[in-house]
Amino acid sequence: MKRTRKWMRDLLIIGGLLSVLTACSAQQEAPASNMSAPAAMNKGDAAPAFALADLNGDSVQLADFEGKKVYVKYWASWCSICLAGLEELNTLAGEDRDFQVITIVAPNYKGEKSSAAFAEWFNRQPYDNLTVLLDENGVWAKQFQVRAYPSSYYIGSDGILVKALPGHASSEQIIETLDEIA
Repeated sequence: MKRTRKWMRDLLIIGGLLSVLTACSAQQEAPASNMSAPAAMNKGDAAPAFALADLNGDSVQLADFEGKKVYVKYWASWCSICLAGLEELNTLAGEDRDFQVITIVAPNYKGEKSSAAFAEWFNRQPYDNLTVLLDENGVWAKQFQVRAYPSSYYIGSDGILVKALPGHASSEQIIETLDEIA
């Protein structure tokens, strides 16, 4: 009986030691630097790859910002909440940041003015830092599934649409959200 207990105790000790040794050998070494680690990837689907004209008629594509995070704000000239946030967004767009600020308006869609009327109105506004793209008839608004104005879209440097939120977003909220994504 004593011999059986001693044998079981020795077996438990050996088993415990083997478990510890196995666990230690299963751990992988961390890479020596982040250079060899794979790039962080965002979760989600690819953002709609828009190609739109700005107020000067120049083409702007999402692909122009490859490798850079992009904040997209859909808004309307008739939306008082949208207009109230433009000064703050204009200031943010003028800052040197690691992301691009883009605004999109959809002429002839959901009550928005025509392109010509919108451009005439907007060119009298004091927002020199804002990039405004014209989504004629809301073609891309449908792709982004815009349901309300304003709406915010956060696109990672890998082109993934990471987050979409309706309503006003302050500059602080925009910065915090973009800081959280790759």
